[in-house]
Amino acid sequence: MTKLDGKVAVITGGSAGLGLATARRFVGEGARVFLTARGSAPLDAAVAELGPAATGVRGDVTDADDLGRLYAAVDAYGQGLDVLFANAGAGRFAPFGATTPQAFDEDIAGTLRATYFTVQALLPLLNPGASVILMSSAAGSAGAPGLSVYGAAKAGIRSLARNLAVELGEREIRVNVVSPGYINTRPEDADTVAYQKAGAADIPLHRVGQPDEVATAVLFLACGDSSYITGSELFIDGGRNQV
Repeated sequence: MTKLDGKVAVITGGSAGLGLATARRFVGEGARVFLTARGSAPLDAAVAELGPAATGVRGDVTDADDLGRLYAAVDAYGQGLDVLFANAGAGRFAPFGATTPQAFDEDIAGTLRATYFTVQALLPLLNPGASVILMSSAAGSAGAPGLSVYGAAKAGIRSLARNLAVELGEREIRVNVVSPGYINTRPEDADTVAYQKAGAADIPLHRVGQPDEVATAVLFLACGDSSYITGSELFIDGGRNQV
């Protein structure tokens, strides 16, 4: 039997990068997966790749109406929700002194607020024993120039997981966080590749991670292998934040 046989999962931001890598693992382990993304074309391409076990629901996780449409699609399937991977988020590099109130509000909304209200919107669908996985970042606990807002938002997601683990524990719903470090999600972007390559010099494993290495960690938290783990933060960072 596969690890997610018969389970229903939602992955926000599921049309590319870590979301799509995780969707591939979930489908391969027997899950019925609902994906969200803002762009129709990438979402359609992801669903076509994943096959009949995947359903795309176009939408923006910062939009309450779009979250309502996601809820309706999962609800119509009729089996509740077993796994929620709140992966979608946004952020930007900006020097502290140059960050405007508008940019601050947009980045907090696109990351922390979006995660908070994604879980809230889908909460009524979560089955007893469900797993909620929140996407944070190594930047939430390690400082870096230009990431003051992004890091604060990701740290907020870590705190949110602790509180939800307590609040939802009575329903045996587990809430955990994954915090990737440098991951090779944009190999076509030369600037990103160069930035990550330079950062890898300070990583004990001396390399950048791959999307499937994050997807494997998310799968662990999604399935019964982690049945007694909640409120935790799992770093997938090559040891960067551990030494």
